[in-house]
Amino acid sequence: MSQRTVQLLIGQIVTDADLRRRFIAAPAETLAAVRAQGLELTRLEIQALIDTEPSVWEMVLSRSFPVVSRSRTSEALVATARGC
Repeated sequence: MSQRTVQLLIGQIVTDADLRRRFIAAPAETLAAVRAQGLELTRLEIQALIDTEPSVWEMVLSRSFPVVSRSRTSEALVATARGC
């Protein structure tokens, strides 16, 4: 897993309201779905994301991206991570 891919995933969780809601409600299942679409994550990366306090995602959004909120599918994230 590259740092760039992890950064893309974190950015997607922060800015994609649908993905963020799914991730907060069911982080392991959401990450499994993202992996099933081709995004490679190590066991350590998955656990670190799962262990992140859920309120962090909303806090980062409100402080860093107050006007950015988009709804993109995880397929778009995989395409971006692959450089498509």
